[in-house]
Amino acid sequence: MKVLHVIPSLSPFLGGPTTVVINLVKALLNNGVEAQIVTTNHNGSKPLDVPLYEKIEYEQVPVWFLPYFSPPMKEFIFSPALTKWLWQNIKNYDILDNHYLFSYAPSCAAAIARSHNIPYTIRTQGQLAPWALTQSKRKKQIYSMLVERHNLNNAAAIHCTSDTEAQDVRKYGIKSSIVKLPLGVEQVDINPQAVGQLHSVYSISPHTPIILFLSRLCHNKYPDMLIKALSLINADSLDFHLLMAGTGEPDYVKYLKQLVISLNLSDRVTFTGFVQNEQKNLLLQSADLFVLPSVSENFSIATAEAMAAGIPVIVTPGVQLASEIIAANAGYVVEQDINALFQGISDLLNSPKLREELGENGSTWASNRYCPNYIATNLTRIYKAIINKSGFCESEVSQVQEYGSINNYYKTEMPRY
Repeated sequence: MKVLHVIPSLSPFLGGPTTVVINLVKALLNNGVEAQIVTTNHNGSKPLDVPLYEKIEYEQVPVWFLPYFSPPMKEFIFSPALTKWLWQNIKNYDILDNHYLFSYAPSCAAAIARSHNIPYTIRTQGQLAPWALTQSKRKKQIYSMLVERHNLNNAAAIHCTSDTEAQDVRKYGIKSSIVKLPLGVEQVDINPQAVGQLHSVYSISPHTPIILFLSRLCHNKYPDMLIKALSLINADSLDFHLLMAGTGEPDYVKYLKQLVISLNLSDRVTFTGFVQNEQKNLLLQSADLFVLPSVSENFSIATAEAMAAGIPVIVTPGVQLASEIIAANAGYVVEQDINALFQGISDLLNSPKLREELGENGSTWASNRYCPNYIATNLTRIYKAIINKSGFCESEVSQVQEYGSINNYYKTEMPRY
């Protein structure tokens, strides 16, 4: 079985989507599936420095990179070279796994796959969430009418990672089969000296709890709300240091840094910039608390990684892993409000023993549910059912239990702030 994953870009700066597809392909290869990726050399303002028009090993997986042409709609990542490559090579694959919506590569791949009678699946990556659909709303409405709805309704399956994402797909009017399957998260290699090293690298007192924000710095993830919430904490009663790990648009990052200064938090907040590999692992092994107050977040690979690393997490209902955090008792789900965030953070900073308990719960949950090989095994079974046209029952492949709507999360044991 040969599987081709199609994604607009593998830029490291895209964070989650890049990590997801690379981890998925790695796990599939480990399970004996011949999986590859085709993408562009897009990397923001400067292309990735990689060979083009040939299969190479990139981050330990086989990848074909094709050049892109950036039109006025930069996020579209147009690539005539990718179109030609797909026409010439798509018949060599049994199934396509398309990542993302409203972008050229997966849209083009779906159309060409249909013309060659090659089945394909689609990962929407939260792009059908209500908040996401309000961004560039008119463009998405036109694109959906002309292209995207047709692609989605002709997919062999839509791969959703949570109940909420599956509900968003159905609300959008898509009738294709839905596969509910979480994503795999690799365990961090244990480094006994990690905590000491991190405190030393960032000149933080050994006894100061570290709060971690690990994501792209953009307005929908509300890093400014986190900063404002922390400004309410009395420095004399509660110690902390916030590490803002990520990058974003220069103007927005400048705004965040100015906000930190204006709130007198300069000695308690560090902007690490983009982190990956060993530096990222150091953060995940050493942080005492992970916070992501995003208004709209799909699976949130960073949150799952924090859980896997044994870090208690605080998120808002817009993070679609919220129901799993509740079920696992791995942290708090709080209202998207400065005071609610302040109270939740203060509570856990005051309770080292509770932080440890919640962190252990999250680690156990992640090792059971987010094991890459387990996910790959189930995904392989789905691919085979599609290729063999044997069909599958959505309930059979669903790995997401029914916890009820996240709108009812206040009925759980989680704190309401």
